[in-house]
Parts: sequence; structure tokens; C-alpha cells
Amino acid sequence: MPTDPTSAPRLQPPLRAALCAAAEAVAGVLAGHSLEDGLGGDPELAGAQRDLASAALRAYGRGDAALALLMPAPPRPVALRALLLVALARLDARPAEAHTIVNEAVAAARKVGGGRAHGLVNAVLRNYLRRASEIAARLDAGAETRYCLPGWWLQALQADHPLHWQDICASAKEHPPMCLRVNRRRCEPADYLRLLADAGMTARQVGPAALLLERPVPVLRLPQFAAGWVSVQDAGAQRAAHLIDLAPGMRVLDACAAPGGKSAHMLELGDVDLLALDAAPQRAARMAPDFARLRVTARVAVADCRATASWWDGQPFDRILADVPCTASGVLRRHPDAKWLRRRSDTTQFAQTQHAILAALWNVLAPGGKLLYATCSVFAEENSLQIQRFAAAHSDCRVLPIDDQPSLQLLPAPEHDGFFYALLSRLP
Repeated sequence: MPTDPTSAPRLQPPLRAALCAAAEAVAGVLAGHSLEDGLGGDPELAGAQRDLASAALRAYGRGDAALALLMPAPPRPVALRALLLVALARLDARPAEAHTIVNEAVAAARKVGGGRAHGLVNAVLRNYLRRASEIAARLDAGAETRYCLPGWWLQALQADHPLHWQDICASAKEHPPMCLRVNRRRCEPADYLRLLADAGMTARQVGPAALLLERPVPVLRLPQFAAGWVSVQDAGAQRAAHLIDLAPGMRVLDACAAPGGKSAHMLELGDVDLLALDAAPQRAARMAPDFARLRVTARVAVADCRATASWWDGQPFDRILADVPCTASGVLRRHPDAKWLRRRSDTTQFAQTQHAILAALWNVLAPGGKLLYATCSVFAEENSLQIQRFAAAHSDCRVLPIDDQPSLQLLPAPEHDGFFYALLSRLP
């Protein structure tokens, strides 16, 4: 790898600060917190912080194993270890910029680790560059370090998707696609494609209102974003509003609604009476401003959908969307912290929560109504097995086909993330 400064293109000035910010976010994940909780601070660094931290976490299993080969013991404080993980991921992604990355990481170490931390970072990173080929060969020899996934996660994927598990693993190491949902109350996809082209952005249509950008951009650069012409939503997530089969005047519940993308999409598609429910006050608070931007109307309430006595008015719903909590195993490239924060037992715990949600919502669904069960998971225990168990225990439940199949399992692909959908009808 080149270390001559003349061979590396000049990086943006805030790299040093961005490395510090990313290290802080990664340190939070190493301490057991979610990545989202650790992001924030300087808005000018927000994009770079997220990109650097996400890249480090996608490669964490590999990066941590590399550090074990380079150091006798993990460095302290944890933020210094996090900085090294961020820097290693950056070196792997941009080897031509090695000289600048090392220099900026060394400078960042003075702030992150203090004392002689900068000397340690300099020695570790330069040793890594010298031994890069040898280290890569050793890491490629083990499945967990080759695929950057915990062993139990690999076993689950191999069991549930014996023909596709390697593709799922490979997708988890990629940068996620950026897909837009055109608000067809305001604009048609073909017209918005022209607006993007005029703004110098390339995209292609991958769904009825889904436009896949060739390159991600800050949302405020999107034409007419503030005016509600478009939202950011994965193409796979956009399937929900179409599958639930809406008609004007229907009484609709989005039971786990925040941050509100699927609710907003349903409101864009039809004039329905929609209640958007979420148990987390901070997440629920994000929905109303976005509904206002899109010029759609819904009732928003904070409540646990399982505790129906606390929020249900006794009138049954014609349609219910149950986008239930899950392991997020289908969206790892977008939420890479999940694979390191989850444990094997979490899958069973999520399945128990999902069953409780289904059971509670079934009681507020009108006879003849439909419930769309959705996860962003690829694990069968949360998906097909969950639906099989529920249908077997409820004689008034009929599983409706989706694309001539009992359910729809989308695996991560270049156009979309991984999602599962099952459509249930309550017999009269």
C-alpha cells in the first residue's frame, strides 16, 4: 500500500475531527449502546461520522481480529480501540490514501487517548500496512472474520437460507443503497427523475414510486424535499403499503409506526383514517413533522400496542400493519451495530414479543379485515415459523398468498434490504 504523500489524493479537512467523532460513536457500541444513540454533535460532521462509524462496525469482526494480531492486549481507553477500528476500516476501503489516513488518525489519537496514544496509533497502523497481505490471508481463513459476523449468526443463516447465506453475508459488508419514495400526490416518478437529472443526480425506477439513486446524497439536496415531493425509504419497505390492500375510508392501524415511513406511504396512496401508534415517545414525536411536510394527516399516539385497553376505542380496524420489533438481520448494512449487540437468545425473545403483538392486534381487527405482518429480518423464527404457529393456533386466521407464495421473504440485494411480509385475513 502506498505511503508516499504525493500518491494519495487530498482528503477533506474535517477527516481528523470525523475520525474522533466516529471513534466516540463506535466506543458507545462497544459499551453496549446502539449506534444511533452515539451519533450526533457537530452537524457538519454528521454524515462523515455515520459513514466512518458504520464502515468500522460492518468490518468489526475483522478489524478486532486484526488488532489482536497487532497488539498483545486491547488498548485503553475504549475510545482508542474504537479509533483504531475506524482507521483500519478506512485503510481497507481507501488504500491509496494510507499516508493521509495514518497521519490524521495519529493526530486524532492525541484528542481521543491523550498521553502517548498518538505514538501507539502510529506504530499499530504502520505495522498493519506492512503486514496487510499476511493479516488478510489469516483473517480470510476463518468464517467469522471473513464474513464479519458472529458464529451463531452464520449458523442461523446457513440453516434458514442454505442456498443464499453467502450472498446475505456479502451484502452485510456493503454500503446500503439510497432509495427514494416519490409522493404521487405531488409528483409522478418520471417527472421526479427529470428533476434529479437537472440537479446532476442519476437514479432509476425500481418500484411504483421507488427511485434508486446511483450515489447517496444529503436529503436536503433532493429537489423539493422540504415541500414533501419525496422521502427516503428503502424499496423493500415500500412493498408494505401496496400489500396491505387499502381502500378509501378504511380505518387503519400502524401498530409499531415510528419513524412513520410506512404510515406516510399508506396516506399517500389512499384517503384512509389512520392511527399511527408507537411505544417510544421520542420516536413517535418524529412522525407528525414528516406527515406535515408530506401534507398527509393521521392521528399519532404513544402506547404499547399490546396494551389495547390503554389506547383502543373499541372500534375494529379494517387494516392493520404490524411492523414488529426484530433482530434487524435483513438491514445489517444499514444498522451494522445490530450484529454485535444481538445475542442468540435475542431471536427467541423477539419471537415472543412478536407473538404477543400478533395476539393483541388480532382482537382489534375487524372480521373480514387484513393484517400485514412485517419484519426487517431474514431469520425464520421471526418470520415464516412465527406465522405458521399463529395461524395454527387461530382457526379464524387465513394466510393470504403474496406473489403466489404463502409469504414474501426479500433477501438483501443491490436494490433493497431484507424484509419479510405475511398477509393474514380474519374470517367473518
